[in-house]
Amino acid sequence: MESLYEHAGGDDAIHRLEEIFYAKALADPVLREVFPERVPTHVDHLTWFTAESFGGPDRFTRKLGFSHIIDVHRGLKLTEEQRQRFVDVYVEALDESGLPDDQPFRSAVISHVEFGSHVAMQNSHAETDEQLHPLREVPRWTW
Repeated sequence: MESLYEHAGGDDAIHRLEEIFYAKALADPVLREVFPERVPTHVDHLTWFTAESFGGPDRFTRKLGFSHIIDVHRGLKLTEEQRQRFVDVYVEALDESGLPDDQPFRSAVISHVEFGSHVAMQNSHAETDEQLHPLREVPRWTW
């Protein structure tokens, strides 16, 4: 069965999605606190993470490691409003990206972003390792 990565159109398509999302996040009044300035590597890191999650190359794990994403979110103390806005902005970016818009693909992407936003929110409030979400590797998302 075709992976989500293949169905999306590979690296170029996922990079386009993440670039659109990141530009929107930087401009969004609710997300501005979480994304206060453009970080030159952020779109590539988002692309690597999403590509790996969707069945593509394991660059995120090899080059950064999952602990990187935990460290990035720790201490952010994300609010429910920010978590939900992240999901909404990501779906807007998905709609604008030119990626496939069939319902099975959209549902998989949205469930991936919903799940990830909850993990990030939990990790953003963790004061000890025991309070972190138990996920310790890039999740493999499928249909």
